[in-house]
Amino acid sequence: MIIILFGLLISFITVILLLILCTRIIISLIKKKPFPKGLLIATLSGVVLVSSIYVYETYFFTFSDIDRESTQKGPGPITSPTGAYTANAYYELYGGAAGGVNVWVDITNNNEKNKVQTVYYSDAKSNISMEWLDEDTLYILNDDPNYPNSNRSIELEIGKEIYHENGLACKSLLMKDQYETCYQN
Repeated sequence: MIIILFGLLISFITVILLLILCTRIIISLIKKKPFPKGLLIATLSGVVLVSSIYVYETYFFTFSDIDRESTQKGPGPITSPTGAYTANAYYELYGGAAGGVNVWVDITNNNEKNKVQTVYYSDAKSNISMEWLDEDTLYILNDDPNYPNSNRSIELEIGKEIYHENGLACKSLLMKDQYETCYQN
């Protein structure tokens, strides 16, 4: 979150520097004044910094950015038919009073020293539940019947598939080894 706020601040400053640079270039052309090299370097540095933050946020995403300290417990725990996996859902509040709620599902592998993997992350809708369809397939219902385009429900094969609503996990270079198929909205 801090990186995003820092990126927004740098973006704002860079846009202002770009406007000043354009004005100075026009003035230097009209009045035959020297080219504003320092301002050009400062503006280009801002562009490079903002681009670097974008690349980092997009291609180096992990679920560790979830605010796990101010969460609420969601549906679960539900254990798979043979007891190999346990699914837990959690809610993450964002945006204060005018914000919303995200939901994520963690799968605990009870056979591998309680290894936990996040397999689902989305905006929470009014109707959320989970059900094991078989030992390795979890059905996550995340829907609001009043809004037809709000359905974020999915069947996931544990250990092979994950879902991230806006696709950050699908683009992440750090997470490519954790799944075979990544779904996004």
